[in-house]
Formats: sequence, structure tokens, C-alpha cells
Amino acid sequence: MTADDSFGRLDDDDYPAYTMGRAAEMLGTTQGFLRAIGEARLITPLRSTGGHRRYSRYQLRIAARARELVDQGTPIDAACRIVILEDQLEEAKRINAEHHRTTQP
Repeated sequence: MTADDSFGRLDDDDYPAYTMGRAAEMLGTTQGFLRAIGEARLITPLRSTGGHRRYSRYQLRIAARARELVDQGTPIDAACRIVILEDQLEEAKRINAEHHRTTQP
């Protein structure tokens, strides 16, 4: 991969561009919180060649939503389940809308 390829990937929501420390800083949370939502299987960070966790912008948005729920008093396991269900609902809505677009005369 060339430097030009790497810069182009920074616009990719799924590119794991952020270290655990940077991700925690951006979210205003702790690294322990990121580990906890990983253990709850809300997000699975990719690992660098050195074994360090790397997070994408998409994963950070998911983590931010979980943090909002936890900050409101929701237990972390419940917050993770809620976020997963919200994500599944959005995907189902997107698929449904696409189906309606392709089947309408």
C-alpha cells in the first residue's frame, strides 16, 4: 500500500485508524470502557501487527451511543444489547426501503 492509498482510506468509516487511547480520548471515556464493550461483543476492534486495538469511525459511533446509555444509568450489558438492536433495526429499514424502490412500478 502506498502513502496515497493510506490517505484515501482515512475517509473510509470502516478503516481502523484510531488507537485505543485516542478512541477513549475522543469519546471522553476510559480504555476500560472500550474493553468492556468489546467483551460484551458490541464492537470488535481490529488488531495492529503489534497486537494493539484499532478502532474505526463506525465503531466509535457505536461506542458513543453505548456511552450515552451508560451515562443515563443503563447497565453496560443492556446498553450494548440496545445498541445492537438499534443497529439491526436501521439495517432492516434500509433493506426494506431498498426493496420498495426496486419493486415499485
